[in-house]
Amino acid sequence: MLLINGLAKVANDPTVHGASVVNVVSRDRARRENEAALVALRERFASLSPREREIMIQVARGRLSKQIAGDIGIAEAAVKVHRSRLMRKMKAHSLVALSRMAEKLQLVPEEPQNC
Repeated sequence: MLLINGLAKVANDPTVHGASVVNVVSRDRARRENEAALVALRERFASLSPREREIMIQVARGRLSKQIAGDIGIAEAAVKVHRSRLMRKMKAHSLVALSRMAEKLQLVPEEPQNC
């Protein structure tokens, strides 16, 4: 819809140059690609078990496997198995990538900056 509205405005404005049309189209394409990527990310997150979701959130908060295990009352090895499975399901190749995904999904609230 943004594309149609943007093109209509451009078409009716005699001062607009062809580059503006390209910008409108480019922005719309980028927006649609970002939306599609977020939908795919949400679908992958929805495929996780409740335990995997819980562990993903804890990992994104920077908690160690040993700490997570103690908090939820399971063995550290079990946490590592869940983490491995959720990394595969989320298609995360590193903990940094997993943390970025959690950030995009807004799973972990941002902490205020201490100055």
